[in-house]
Amino acid sequence: MTYRNGNYSAFYVSEPFSQSNLGAAATKDFSSYNILKAWKAADSSFPFNDSHNKNYNVRDESDWEKTLKPRLHDRLNNSKNIILFLSSITKNSKALREEMNFGMKISGLPVIVVYPEYSNKSDIVDYSSNIIKDEIKNLWDKLPAFRDSMSDVPTIHIPYKKDLIRQALNDKDFMVNSKCSANVYFYKQ
Repeated sequence: MTYRNGNYSAFYVSEPFSQSNLGAAATKDFSSYNILKAWKAADSSFPFNDSHNKNYNVRDESDWEKTLKPRLHDRLNNSKNIILFLSSITKNSKALREEMNFGMKISGLPVIVVYPEYSNKSDIVDYSSNIIKDEIKNLWDKLPAFRDSMSDVPTIHIPYKKDLIRQALNDKDFMVNSKCSANVYFYKQ
């Protein structure tokens, strides 16, 4: 049995992707991932264990079927959850579809959905009715593989706020070996 202790970060970048490309670094979703890494570098107690550091780097010029997809699967198989950065710039890329389909449907990974364009819980949830706001639900349509797999695993929806991301990363309900029932969750006001 594999020890699943990583956090797999899923984010949109335009394809072809190159970490050294300034365009990728300027992409909102990729920048959000880089901030997670910076928080961990500045504070070793920050509970982010980057699954992307678990095996060899991938390069865009690598073969999708022989190299890229197997490495994504390996990283997902060694992860306890997925951190999905979902924003207005997110597009339904081949990599994101594969990450969501394999991670949620095959590996059963809970998803911590972080919305980089929102900073308050009330931006995500209408607390008068305790339901996720329509503008957030509309973002789900940008990534049908995610939207259509939400009934398979628990998903927690949070704004881009360090203390809430820390709380979600520490939350046993959103880890594969102790996950709660499949549903849409958010932290109460």
